[in-house]
Amino acid sequence: MKKAILILMALIFWIEIFANIIYVGPLQKIKSIRSAIHIANKGDTILVSSGTYKEGNLIISKQLTLIGKKYPILDGQNKFEVISIKANKVVIDGFKIYHSGTSNLDDYAGIKIYDSREVVIQNNILDDTYFGIYLQYAKNCVVKNNQLKAYNKGEQQSGNGVHCWKSDSLHIIGNTIDGHRDGIYFEFVTNSLIKANTTTHNIRYGLHFMFSNNDTYQSNSFIANGAGVAVMYSNKVSMLANNFKENWGDAAYGLLLKEISDSYIVGNVFEKNTSGIYLEGASRIQMNHNIFKNNGWAMKIQASCMDINVAQNNFEGNTFDIGTNGSLVLNTFNKNYWDKYEGYDLNRDKIGDIPYRPVSLYSMIVEQNPPAMMLFRSFITSLLDKTEKLIPSLTPENLKDNTPLMRKAF
Repeated sequence: MKKAILILMALIFWIEIFANIIYVGPLQKIKSIRSAIHIANKGDTILVSSGTYKEGNLIISKQLTLIGKKYPILDGQNKFEVISIKANKVVIDGFKIYHSGTSNLDDYAGIKIYDSREVVIQNNILDDTYFGIYLQYAKNCVVKNNQLKAYNKGEQQSGNGVHCWKSDSLHIIGNTIDGHRDGIYFEFVTNSLIKANTTTHNIRYGLHFMFSNNDTYQSNSFIANGAGVAVMYSNKVSMLANNFKENWGDAAYGLLLKEISDSYIVGNVFEKNTSGIYLEGASRIQMNHNIFKNNGWAMKIQASCMDINVAQNNFEGNTFDIGTNGSLVLNTFNKNYWDKYEGYDLNRDKIGDIPYRPVSLYSMIVEQNPPAMMLFRSFITSLLDKTEKLIPSLTPENLKDNTPLMRKAF
């Protein structure tokens, strides 16, 4: 904390020496942020005192730094986009942005970046905005340590928290996002990093990828959203050390992978989701060192998937470990820990001597006839699964772990 204060003081000192500062506030000569933007020169800093400013849409079309002292409020009065950035190297730091307008034709936002680069949006609070922070045709921009909250209950009445479209080399770091349609939305976004964000109670997805390649999301938490994360029609996406938790619902999952390829899922925790991971049309995916705990299904792998390599993961307390809708499975499972494994290890090499089949007969029946779930935990379902393990007949022959671990992988 002391280090951060020293850095901030040094930054303000540097600004005072090398750049012009324009002070705005009720007790200042200039009382309007709009007036300050108008008179400012390229590279100037506008320092805004606490208070409430109802100035409609503030358009920034030159390189400026706007810093709020004690979180001044910018009120969009439910009519306007609050800040529109149309210049490079703009900084927006330390504001409360309330009540943006809504529109079915225009994507109004609390802060919107138009075709600009090297913009920094940090340490702001956005409350009751349609879209929160919106980036289009943006490059090398940073969205960091912002708090975003929305209140609309339907998808059609709500925008996304951080919405990114046709952009490159973005850094979305340390934000908390609650109550939007999607917490974070990427469409046609490349070479970008999403790190250490927390998205909760969003209507549809905590994070949503569409046609976005060569991206990484790391160390984020996706908790109690309509569904955790959807990665669709993308490739070369790295998913590292994230937490997918309590995403419940009829069609909910921690992570949806649809038509995705050449990607990595490493070091994540999937806990208390209807399905930990749901894969459809996915190929060439590496899954290592993940924890699947207390989910309905740990993983559902559709028959349209191939070259999925599942190795050294822990499966604990899931109702069903693996579900599938076909008998031909072109994927591999090796050296995973399965808490339902009942095999033995006579040579004490910590690897089971007989394969483990993670697809139960009952899960196959439920996949084809969902009402059969009413028989869960009945004697007949246990008998079916025991019989299938002894004499496999309906479960996929090649969906098995030939080297199950006797102890947790990590």
